[in-house]
Amino acid sequence: MHDVPFWLWIVFVAIVVASLAIDLFAHRSAHVIEFREAAAWSAGWIGLAVLFGGVVFLVVGTDAGVEYTTAWLLEKSLSVDNLFVFALIFSYFQVPRAYQHRVLFLGVLGALVFRGLFLAAGVAVVSRFTAVLFVFAAILFWSTYKILKGEDESFDPGKSIAVRLLRKVIPVQDEYAGPHFFVKEAGKRVATPLLAVVAAIEAADLVFAVDSVPAVLAVSSDVFIVYTSNAFAILGLRALYFMLAGLLDRFHYLSVGLALILGFIGVKLVLQATHETVSTAVPEIPSLVSLAVIVVVLAVSITVSVLRPPTEQDKTV
Repeated sequence: MHDVPFWLWIVFVAIVVASLAIDLFAHRSAHVIEFREAAAWSAGWIGLAVLFGGVVFLVVGTDAGVEYTTAWLLEKSLSVDNLFVFALIFSYFQVPRAYQHRVLFLGVLGALVFRGLFLAAGVAVVSRFTAVLFVFAAILFWSTYKILKGEDESFDPGKSIAVRLLRKVIPVQDEYAGPHFFVKEAGKRVATPLLAVVAAIEAADLVFAVDSVPAVLAVSSDVFIVYTSNAFAILGLRALYFMLAGLLDRFHYLSVGLALILGFIGVKLVLQATHETVSTAVPEIPSLVSLAVIVVVLAVSITVSVLRPPTEQDKTV
């Protein structure tokens, strides 16, 4: 655990609240977000995350700074899978492009809350039962296998538990009503499909947390490090989606890279758990090495994707 001053927590919360308020104000009117606007916002979110990382380096120390950077980059890379699912959900529900940012904004709010709860619980469990890291490693190995076997794309928005529960709680009409989540129909309050989309987005994030939480806990068991890195990765998701929405299919080797990263993190967890529960003679993988591996794997997978565009056969698989 790192010695994090309380005022740094205050600064972090203030940055997140201010960022969400600015983002909401800037997108208060529904409109289609084009590439140039999304790229500018994405650059801003990345710059903010890097700037905060610099503060962590200066205030908390080099080790904490390296852990934060590694965790943020790991979460940023894993979030690419979320983008594919966002595209699937929007396509399934035929969400007008002008309303997609509104949905993702609420999705981000939910993700910040649920990830915080999951990470806090994960840190508490790991601090008491170190052997649970073996279980986390098994989850990552299984995820690696599913991705490499092409079994990681089975998410069906219409069959999502959250969407089915929503339909049982409140009627959902078939037509959109602008940016509204509720309307009155025959004197009764009913939901629009936009609310079902939010439910599907939140359900998808819970699914991705199964990989994300064990992976980031392999980098650090400090609540401040794991949550701030997650938060800044999540905050930039909307802009990244709108920037890459039309380019996702081109990065067809990125899923292989993500699988290799998850497998590597799984090995790191096994070594860490063995070191702490069996023998201290078993070496651990330093965070700096993890950072280097993640950067190299991402760079190679993106480069190969660009140099070898997907064929028609790749697109139909």
